[in-house]
Amino acid sequence: MIPHARSGALAACLALPLGAAAVSLPGPAFPQYDSAAALTKACAANVAVAKRGIKALEAQKPGRSWINAYDELNARMEDMSGPIFLLSNVHPDKTMREAAEACELKWQDLSSSLGQNAKLYQAAKATKPQDAIDRQLLKTSLEAFEDSGVGLGPKPRARAKAITDKVTAISQQFDRNIRDANVKVPFTDDELKGVPESVWKDARQDGEGRRLLGLEYPTYNPVMQSAESEAARERMWRAKVTEGGQANLKLLDELVALRKEYAGLFGFKSYDDFVLQRRMVASRDKAMRFLDDVKTAVTEREKRDVAELRDAKARHLGQSADKVTLNRWDTGFYNERVVRERYAVDQEAFRKYFPPQESLQFTMRLIEQMMGVKYTRVNDAKLWHPEAQAYAVSDVATGKPLATLYVDLYPREGKYNHAAVWPIRASSTRLNRAPQAALVVNFDRKGLTLDELETLLHEFGHSVHADLSATRYSLQSGTSVVHDFVEAPSQMLEDWVYDKNVLKLFQEVCPSCTPVPDDILAKAVSVREFGKGAQIGRQHLYASYDLALYSPDAPPAMATWAKMEGATPLGYVPGSMFPAGFAHIAGGYAAGYYGYLYSLVVAMDLRTAFAANKLDPAVGLRYRSIVLANGGQKPARELVADFLGRETNSNAFFEYLKR
Repeated sequence: MIPHARSGALAACLALPLGAAAVSLPGPAFPQYDSAAALTKACAANVAVAKRGIKALEAQKPGRSWINAYDELNARMEDMSGPIFLLSNVHPDKTMREAAEACELKWQDLSSSLGQNAKLYQAAKATKPQDAIDRQLLKTSLEAFEDSGVGLGPKPRARAKAITDKVTAISQQFDRNIRDANVKVPFTDDELKGVPESVWKDARQDGEGRRLLGLEYPTYNPVMQSAESEAARERMWRAKVTEGGQANLKLLDELVALRKEYAGLFGFKSYDDFVLQRRMVASRDKAMRFLDDVKTAVTEREKRDVAELRDAKARHLGQSADKVTLNRWDTGFYNERVVRERYAVDQEAFRKYFPPQESLQFTMRLIEQMMGVKYTRVNDAKLWHPEAQAYAVSDVATGKPLATLYVDLYPREGKYNHAAVWPIRASSTRLNRAPQAALVVNFDRKGLTLDELETLLHEFGHSVHADLSATRYSLQSGTSVVHDFVEAPSQMLEDWVYDKNVLKLFQEVCPSCTPVPDDILAKAVSVREFGKGAQIGRQHLYASYDLALYSPDAPPAMATWAKMEGATPLGYVPGSMFPAGFAHIAGGYAAGYYGYLYSLVVAMDLRTAFAANKLDPAVGLRYRSIVLANGGQKPARELVADFLGRETNSNAFFEYLKR
């Protein structure tokens, strides 16, 4: 996941062990603030610098020099604002997070004003491109200006800015309500029977001696997959699906109304229509037809998957299937039982094979093997937390420094509790500018499951997209691509963890680690086929709900969810409020969650080029130079066609659904 995109017209080899030879990070050091007050003071000064830069740009005449100055302003603003958007999600001090959030709002105010700057818009219109890269930059820049309201009359333009700023503030509050809630669910030791002891034995206890477990995934998933007590699973599940609570449901309704009003200012009937005009899919109707095709392909399989889990529950309870109800808090548990019974695969058993630090090094080694780069740990970098890590990325062939990668592996109170990558600093070959990205995950210190290793590789794919960018302009760097393509480079790599030749790289970074036996990995590959109807069906529901929410009707968030989830094989559970924790569609993936499925279609097509050998360095280098290095310099469809040597198609995806 990419947590935030630029808003408005301008927006803001083997990893060496500790003690290795000194290496410097390309680009500026991560900023350090002694206090929240220091951050606030620096923020005000930086925003003032940016405002002066905008004034100077207004005086520039149209032409190539204007394009260069425009991009240089973006780069300077990004250096000042990029780390702030990360700190609000990862800094261990709540007052620092709050100061960073306040600073974000100042940058958003500046960005929304910039997007409506008529002088800059006219300069962009008057500038003639000298080549295809210039043409693409001007096209997307003009679209961003127009989508910010620069062409509206005075009153609607002012309203557009007010809505943009309000949406940012509400989305920020939505995330904060989840991140800072620090929900703890109490359990007796008996209720945790079946859950690995390592998950709960060191947990804080309440006055009654019950273990207090949080909702972070290293805790939540083992409870849902392993707790013998259905009541325990239900309590954990209900806590998770009420994250954000009624407060977030109200915020989501407000966001939906504001976004519909915003689209209406531009003559669109819905926010869907407004957003999708700029995406690969091109329109709401095409997105809906795509989702209809997916639904047709998975409906019967989803029903069979649910029936199979119900049968598993009936066998477990010694009852007939027609008298057993499969509840939503049962699916993870019985999915694991079926997998263990049928395939003798236990996700928890993989943790001994995949220690977290070594898993990170394995992921780096994989990219090194494929793409001709080298990750070197830099131990003296001062970051936001003692456990955060910094790596210099360099090109093997030339030794040239390429980028910086920051990594934050483990959960803690107040930290962003999912998995995502923040592109902090964009690339620019013209400016000799090295990109920076931050990988933020929440893994069990005792090791990763195979599913979690897949998640790590997915997120690492985003960091690679950002860090191996080699675009002329910072505005087109790395993940600055359409949202229904941005997940494709990360989704493509998920498949790599199921290849035994790929996993052999683990022994290169950790000779003492026990290799995953080939027969267990082969069974895990078979397990991937099990339950995919339910998995894709769930993604289809999320995507369909998102488009429904931002449709012309703009219906109430909770009632719409209850109706749509109620139509699925497992139905809706009264009292649950999943939308209150659905941060994607409150934030930058609004009217765009379908992009996960749409990108998966492209990702599976990209994988066909690696069918013979996932580690083929020739194919990897071609992928790096054509797809990753070009960022948004070319339309996504052209990048994929250039790499594959043909137009992209959905054959691989729908063949996968049929298997």
